[in-house]
Amino acid sequence: MRVLGIETSCDETGVALYDSEHGLIADALHSQVAMHAPYGGVVPELASRDHVRRVVPLVAEVLAQAGSTATDIDLVAYTRGPGLAGALLVGASFASGLALALRKPAIGIHHLEGHLLSPLLGDPAPCFPFVALLVSGGHTQLFEVAGVGRYRLLGETQDDAAGEAFDKTAKLLGLGYPGGPALAALAPSGRPGTVKLPRPMIDSGDLDFSFSGLKTAVALAARDAAGSFRPGALDESTRADIARAFEDAVVDVLAAKAMAALDATGRTTLVVAGGVGANRRLRERLSDDCARRGTFVYFPDPRYCTDNGAMIALAGALRAGDASTDRRFSVEPRWELAALVEPKARHAS
Repeated sequence: MRVLGIETSCDETGVALYDSEHGLIADALHSQVAMHAPYGGVVPELASRDHVRRVVPLVAEVLAQAGSTATDIDLVAYTRGPGLAGALLVGASFASGLALALRKPAIGIHHLEGHLLSPLLGDPAPCFPFVALLVSGGHTQLFEVAGVGRYRLLGETQDDAAGEAFDKTAKLLGLGYPGGPALAALAPSGRPGTVKLPRPMIDSGDLDFSFSGLKTAVALAARDAAGSFRPGALDESTRADIARAFEDAVVDVLAAKAMAALDATGRTTLVVAGGVGANRRLRERLSDDCARRGTFVYFPDPRYCTDNGAMIALAGALRAGDASTDRRFSVEPRWELAALVEPKARHAS
């Protein structure tokens, strides 16, 4: 089965073609970072309009890469939610229209399920069951994953997600947009231990997170160093030291909670997914911690950590039993991952 995946949940237009026997065949991605940079964040109306412009050319590009035509598509998968309502509607309406024209079924995919399953695109790929650390700009959660659609929430952030904290801290330090990657690029040049920051909830005894207080601690550290809350008052060396301290604090908390989740569940495999999963320091720390424990950790290829069509196509293939030829569609800007159930094909087996 060949599945066309379409991702338009926020500020990236992703398209991919996945074959259930041969794996990922082709994919393409357009990022809107340059368009949103002057505003310092995503402008929803601009994001939606850009998806309209990009989705058709990207589908044509992917089909050309694969040496395929639209008639080779067996199923069209699209991101149904969560995400920006207008952006989601672009992908959902296009996917449903294409499926209608091809007389093929379509399926709406949960964006976070796509991220959670994205390590399965790798070689080697993890096997169920495992613990998943889902860490992105909008979510920081730990799940026990027994199979597709079998997700048990173990813990989550009580306020800011880790990626959101990265972006807000970068703004406090006067770094560019997008803030998270800019801070991660600066952090290695900082001096470890020079700036002291807390590790929120690291000893809370549960698997929840909190990062809003860490952002406040950064603001106070910057003020103390520069005598001002103005980002421009910091010299470059101090800015790097604070970035290093912040990244170390986040990585310490994420690693501690991930190891505690493995202990709590008795699982021996950790899967990391989401945009922050591309962070080099986090990858190194989790790899080292798991190696010492004799457990295993899997990461998606960095290009599949951010939003992409490949993860949606993969999830569509795994949920093909839920696909429908009913041409009605809807989007779910707010949609809990824990609400998903196993695919129908798996119930029948």
